[in-house]
Amino acid sequence: MSQEQQSSQEAPSVRVLIALLLPLFASLMSISLVMVALPAIEEGLGATSADLQWVLSGYALAFGVGLVPAGRAGDLWGRRRFFLIGTAVFAATSLAAAFSPNPFILNAMRVAAGLGAAMLVPQIIGMIQRLFTGQARGRAYGLMSTVIGVAVAIGPLLAGGLIDAAPADTGWRLVFLLNVPVTVVALIAAVLWLPKFQDRDSAKATSAGALRGLLKLDPLGAGLLSVGIVCIMLPVIQFANLLGVAMGVCGVALLLVWFWWEKRLGERDPEAPMVNLKLFTLPSYTWNSAVIILYFAGMPGIWAVVAIYIQQGLGLGALTAGLVMLPSAAMVILLASQVGRRVERVGPQMLVLGSVAAFVSMLVLAGAALLQSTEWASIGWVALALGVNGLSQALIIPSAQTLSMQDVPESMAGAAGGVAQSAQRVVTAIGLAVVTAVYFMVLSGSDHQTAILVAALVIAGIMLTSVAAAVGAARRAAADSKIGRGVTVT
Repeated sequence: MSQEQQSSQEAPSVRVLIALLLPLFASLMSISLVMVALPAIEEGLGATSADLQWVLSGYALAFGVGLVPAGRAGDLWGRRRFFLIGTAVFAATSLAAAFSPNPFILNAMRVAAGLGAAMLVPQIIGMIQRLFTGQARGRAYGLMSTVIGVAVAIGPLLAGGLIDAAPADTGWRLVFLLNVPVTVVALIAAVLWLPKFQDRDSAKATSAGALRGLLKLDPLGAGLLSVGIVCIMLPVIQFANLLGVAMGVCGVALLLVWFWWEKRLGERDPEAPMVNLKLFTLPSYTWNSAVIILYFAGMPGIWAVVAIYIQQGLGLGALTAGLVMLPSAAMVILLASQVGRRVERVGPQMLVLGSVAAFVSMLVLAGAALLQSTEWASIGWVALALGVNGLSQALIIPSAQTLSMQDVPESMAGAAGGVAQSAQRVVTAIGLAVVTAVYFMVLSGSDHQTAILVAALVIAGIMLTSVAAAVGAARRAAADSKIGRGVTVT
């Protein structure tokens, strides 16, 4: 193949990835932006602490609830179509959030933005599964990991700069407006560059009529799963009391009923349930999804407590808090795409190394807290800890994402991605609540130095579970390579 022919084939792939990953960048940056903007929102809108909790958690709740149904809908009726709708909804609601006159409207727009993000994210995974194979798929997931890392790390920096530079009631509005040009460009790119056969191949799902098409979405299963997730996440967000415990128990019960319903439906017709539970018989999907889910159970909490520690504990500005997080983004930018290229060859080993690095990063952060009262005190130790954290993210996310999807049939890719993403969002919300609660509980009886130390050690303990899952995934992959893969889902 000539260099010219090769370039002509690679160019569309680059364009497709740009179209897919721009709205992913905006949807994830929206989370990290808001963490820094909360004090400005409180001042600008007169928001209560409950209002502020919903600004962040309402988005996460809607995001987590919508992922699986949206992934299934994309599999049935066209991933490109749902990607475009989700991107448009996210852009419109971000614009509306920027001009919100009161906390109620702001939170309503945040919930709607979460639903838009839920519509578009599973389609990204489904389209990568369809359009890329082999090393190209690993590179695509590597680039996806780069985008995730940059979005999480650069959000606080951008928000901090805008809030420090703008008037009190303007800075936080500009934070939400940042999403608008990114998603508008992404929408144009998606219309021009995403292959239309992504929708045409799914046209058969709607050819038999709207009612039958709706039944293919498994509305009862969607309802059970959605209400179950809401019941589990709401106590974390709002109801830290006996009512919350009851809601959590109810949520777990509903998820068990959902599992029974999906199993029963799948036994009658493998194409009927929203999630074919045979997915979980795929060791590659189950083990590697567990690694990344356990990673997200602890690690996102670090961004919230570090931002609090730097601004309130050390008395530094929002911009400084953002700058300290840059080493993490730098590591992801430098390494994630390289990791993606090597996933097929050494992916399981990189999962183990990444999980160990996550554990070590929290020990470094704990050490930074201990040094704060000595002559060796420096904010550079915090930056170093986050840099090691960035290394862990660069190793774990593209490896786990690629390996978890390697045996999943293309027809189920959206639902499979939605299940994994939903689990990640649920554990992220729970982990964030636990880590911040630990921080403030320790702070109530001590100081910020002790609070960040204890929070780092709690996250380190959670990361040990991710290390154990990574070791299990690596051992299973080694066993599969010896006997040959023979597990499939139909």
